[in-house]
Amino acid sequence: MAILSTKQHKYLGLGFRLLCVIAVACFFTFFHIVSLILISMGLFGAFTSFLHHMLPKKRPADVEKLDEDSGSDNTTDGSRKKPRVGCLSLKELVRPLLVVSLITSRTTATGIGDCGGKRNGGSEEANSSASSTVVEPSLTDMGLEDTNMQDIDEDLHSRQLAVYGRETMRRLFASNVLISGMQGLGEEIAKNLILAGVKSVTLHDEGLVELWDLSSNFIFSEKDVGKNRALASVQKLQELNNAVLVSTLSTKLTKEQLSDFQAVVFTDINLETAIEFDNYCHNHQPPIAFIKTEVRGLFGNIFCDFGSEFTVTDVDGEEPHTGIIASISNDNPALVTCVDDERLEFQDGDLVIFSEIHGMTELNDGKPRKVKNCRPYSFFLEEDTTKFGTYVKGGIVTQVKQAKVLNFKPLKEAIKSPGEFLLSDFSKFDRPPLLHLAFQALDKFTCELGRFPVAGSEDDAQKLISIATTMNESSGDGKLYDLNPKLLQVFAYGARAVLNPMAAMFGGIVGQEVVKACSGKFHPLFQFFYFDSIESLPTEPLDPDDYQPLNTRYDAQISVFGAKFQKKLENTRSFVVGSGALGCEFLKNLALMGVSCGAHGKLTVTDDDIIEKSNLSRQFLFRDWNIGQAKSTVAASAAALINPRLNIEALQNRVGPETENVFDDTFWENLNVVINALDNVNARLYVDQRCVYFQKPLLESGTLGAKCNTQMVIPHLTENYGASRDPPEKQAPMCTVHSFPHNIDHCLTWARSEFEGLLEKTPSEVNAYLSNPSEYTAAMRNAGDAQARDNLERVLQCLDKERCETFQDCISWARLKFEDYFSNRMKQLIYKFPEDALTSTGAPFWSAPKRFPHPLEFSISNPTHLNFVLAGSILRAETFGIPVPDWAKNPKKLAEAVNQVNVPDFQPKQGVKIETDENASSLSSASIDDTAVIDELIKKLEQRRKTLPPGFAMKPIQFEKDDDTNYHMDFIAGLANMRARNYSIPEVDKLRAKFIAGRIIPAIATSTAMATGLVCLELYKVIDGAHTVEHYRNTFANLALPLFSMAEPVPPKVIKHCDMSWTVWDRWSIKGNPTLQELINWLADKGLNAYSVTYGSCMLYNNMIPKYKDRLDKKVVDLVREVAKVEIPPYRRHVDLVVACEDEEENDIDIPQVSVYFH
Repeated sequence: MAILSTKQHKYLGLGFRLLCVIAVACFFTFFHIVSLILISMGLFGAFTSFLHHMLPKKRPADVEKLDEDSGSDNTTDGSRKKPRVGCLSLKELVRPLLVVSLITSRTTATGIGDCGGKRNGGSEEANSSASSTVVEPSLTDMGLEDTNMQDIDEDLHSRQLAVYGRETMRRLFASNVLISGMQGLGEEIAKNLILAGVKSVTLHDEGLVELWDLSSNFIFSEKDVGKNRALASVQKLQELNNAVLVSTLSTKLTKEQLSDFQAVVFTDINLETAIEFDNYCHNHQPPIAFIKTEVRGLFGNIFCDFGSEFTVTDVDGEEPHTGIIASISNDNPALVTCVDDERLEFQDGDLVIFSEIHGMTELNDGKPRKVKNCRPYSFFLEEDTTKFGTYVKGGIVTQVKQAKVLNFKPLKEAIKSPGEFLLSDFSKFDRPPLLHLAFQALDKFTCELGRFPVAGSEDDAQKLISIATTMNESSGDGKLYDLNPKLLQVFAYGARAVLNPMAAMFGGIVGQEVVKACSGKFHPLFQFFYFDSIESLPTEPLDPDDYQPLNTRYDAQISVFGAKFQKKLENTRSFVVGSGALGCEFLKNLALMGVSCGAHGKLTVTDDDIIEKSNLSRQFLFRDWNIGQAKSTVAASAAALINPRLNIEALQNRVGPETENVFDDTFWENLNVVINALDNVNARLYVDQRCVYFQKPLLESGTLGAKCNTQMVIPHLTENYGASRDPPEKQAPMCTVHSFPHNIDHCLTWARSEFEGLLEKTPSEVNAYLSNPSEYTAAMRNAGDAQARDNLERVLQCLDKERCETFQDCISWARLKFEDYFSNRMKQLIYKFPEDALTSTGAPFWSAPKRFPHPLEFSISNPTHLNFVLAGSILRAETFGIPVPDWAKNPKKLAEAVNQVNVPDFQPKQGVKIETDENASSLSSASIDDTAVIDELIKKLEQRRKTLPPGFAMKPIQFEKDDDTNYHMDFIAGLANMRARNYSIPEVDKLRAKFIAGRIIPAIATSTAMATGLVCLELYKVIDGAHTVEHYRNTFANLALPLFSMAEPVPPKVIKHCDMSWTVWDRWSIKGNPTLQELINWLADKGLNAYSVTYGSCMLYNNMIPKYKDRLDKKVVDLVREVAKVEIPPYRRHVDLVVACEDEEENDIDIPQVSVYFH
């Protein structure tokens, strides 16, 4: 076959493209004519429904797209295929045709913003222009209203499924949502809902993009100025999730159009129109969830109305609490006592059901019963059990989650009688009623004047205060006695601005409320929520001229904080640690705020992870064509597209002791602020230590499902992150996991351990032995313990009795593993501890929480048994490099192969030790002849090694939970569920097994967005640099309840000695390259007796050890080199010591770290 030259390729490509253009043009014309005919016949919906089923769904992960604007290729793997450029999908071709073909006037009714003025602050020309813009078809137009819901993509939505569950996700997939007002807040809400995976999101806005919008809207660029906001948003929002239909409306909206949606959200609507629309939604059958929300400067509000009878199916999203029963009395009421394995979480009034009770079987009827007088390990049952059978043993008690019906009032009623407000900050308990009045006054101001108050205008502020005063005087019993004119002035000054941190925070909250409305999952906000963060303002008063716009993308932010403060933000040197879900949100926020976008500013982001498919449901800067690329590089490029002025550097380094040559002293000293976006405690603690050491503010945050928290770590003002820690997570005893499980978590922990032992650790040990037999065996001999003996036994077994050469061998291995795990071990356990066995105290051995086991009998007609063998044999074949034949996945042929396996009969073993001590840390027991056994094992290994083919090596398998084609989770779920059957423990599906065994942290986009918004509100205070600890806020929030709890950070602990005092933030420095004696004398001058000096884990001096006195005359730095054997890097100018001191009365005194400078 002839090979085309580059020039021939070029001409052929041009010719082909020309033909494509002609073909597409013909198709456009044909489609337009056909569309008009079909519209006239009323058949267009059916035609577009047919097209919908032809359109591609989520882009496959192996197809990449070149980011033409980035100008760089972030691919780290040089073997990766080059992306194709300039290819349009059928969906991309058809979408413009649908827009053109459906030139319909959807409504000519009064617009949302009509109130004698424009709510969005746009020009008259902009609004008149928008009214004639063509719109995309609705779902009804496209005939999609009855389409079947697609299956849940568990790889994509695994973290979200861990929060919501399948049923909630299915309801989301069937939900159509309208978002009206596409400024910063609307875009944030849309982003979160599209990532969540609702069926469709319709974007509505009549206004045009202004430069002002770029302060808070991550979708718009300066090229979009003058375009309709909704139309300018649709393409980039669609990229977030191709499974969600994103469409637009850019003409005036009528209330009748709301019937197409399950939930509608309005971010820029006057009160009169909102009342009209809400009445329609409230009275519609079924009701349409109505949400009105606004962000005005540093103030925001939310109103929810989900109808007169809204059912919440799960008020908190928590798993039902359970307990293992120890006894039940025959009384009225009955006393139920549970084992002290875990504290009960029941509350008085809860309903519970019972199961597996022996004796008092009347309670096993599944009937919910009410509990009272709940205590940590007992409760009373509102039931007369005097005539019930006597309790014998066993039993599980499980909480029954109760539905709740909420009666929402329509806005017209609620605005006059709001009831209780949801509080966020208890130091502002009187603020919500004032803001309730302020937002009504602002609505009246905009209706009367046709604009928002001008930032810095005292006249406009007084006008708004006057309106508020008049409204307050006529409010009757709801009259407020302190209107706080200063706060209302601040409110007026920033009323036109939508700030990014506020939009991010409210976008998370409102996004979650829409999910609640569509699914019934979690308790809705009932009904008003008001919030402000005026503490974020600069401490110094601003000159009115400082508020004036500069015709930049930051003008909205300048109208609140002033131009001088904006310069501070731009010249900030910041460090974002992590670019996952939190990191993506932070980078977006910082880019929009202008942080590190000035000539002297710089933002460094680092993350050593790569993008996986499961990231895409939350980490919105990534697309499916980025899978496999470095997170930090892709995120930095995406952030730079949001704001091209962002000075950002992306690194792929883990932050830790091993990278202190990268993140050296100079790096830390030049920073202004550090923002953590990490997912593990150890990394957080290290960054915290660095920030304390270098006196840098650290903004900390984290999420867990619908919960989030933020913590401000400010030098000398607050305690550091490591000052308080959560208690360690309770671990099940080893004997429980291995022999006496009583819940599915124990089974899955065991299954994960067995997977790693069989398929990763043992093959790795084999390779370690084969790569250097003499060194490996010498190490085992030197160890000479039970662990070394176990390692050698596993290696020998793998290379001898369990070595596989064919796939049939792998099937035999998997079948025999089934017999060993689920039959023989259970029989051995029963042989050792029969059902009537007693403990040394005479109590029944098999008493709660222990569950008596039952061996399983393998059957080829049982699909779960056969699937276990299939998964096990495929993974075993992978470790030995054996190809898997095509017939292996044929159940009939696999069953035939399994039938060929010879399964020996079980023979109980004498003298087998089964660990029952809950405090035991190892199942391996040492024996006096370990050395002899090890020598014998090494001899057998040497003999076996000689029979192996040259270059033989195994392939260890590392557990990967997010690939459903690799059989990892199939094997682990099979192991866990078969073991659960042994012990009569309820089994779980593969998805639930993945959550537990894969230690998946539940995560959703809404809580992430809220957390980062709150942190960035605190960032304003950090950059200002003059706030007191009373101005800062730490936050804990749970969007499921919803609950918002904000409080001042805890000050650092102060230690006092003589006339000195210090905190963890202080560091003592001594210069001049001192000797050890000079250091001790320097401390003595402070009234401190230094009795121990250490560097890291190495002791340099102890006054109780005589030989250490010889070191007193040596330089401290020389001692570090000689004693600690440390190679001090050339960039390091000092060493840090921990010195233990006591006062004159021999009381220990904790002193700060001591830095000894030698340069």
